[in-house]
Amino acid sequence: VQLVESGGGSVQAGGSLRLSCVVSGFNYKSYCMAWFRQAPAKEREAVAAIWSDSGSTHYADSVKDRFTISEDAAKDTVYLEMNSLKPEDSGMYYCAAGRLDEIEAFGAMTSKAYSTWGQGTQVTVS
Repeated sequence: VQLVESGGGSVQAGGSLRLSCVVSGFNYKSYCMAWFRQAPAKEREAVAAIWSDSGSTHYADSVKDRFTISEDAAKDTVYLEMNSLKPEDSGMYYCAAGRLDEIEAFGAMTSKAYSTWGQGTQVTVS
């Protein structure tokens, strides 16, 4: 079971980035996939989640209308399109996978619902 993120980098405020998370080793179509981020000295927070069986999505209020989570089943990849980036969007971005029963128990926007994590990709907005 492996999640591998890529696409991070340094951009100026107002710019855009697209993060990718390649999934391998399990059938993620029965999972909820999410992106979390963590800034230095801050707790990890959920950014966006997508239910792979239905395509339903959920976003943190701070990124609504700026970020879009999506997936390409043919490529086993989950994306996070980030537009109108702000300095406060900076941090390490993590891809996560959670079983649907864990999501139902804890909620899609809490880290405890997710049992599989990638190593992260750094986003810096200046």
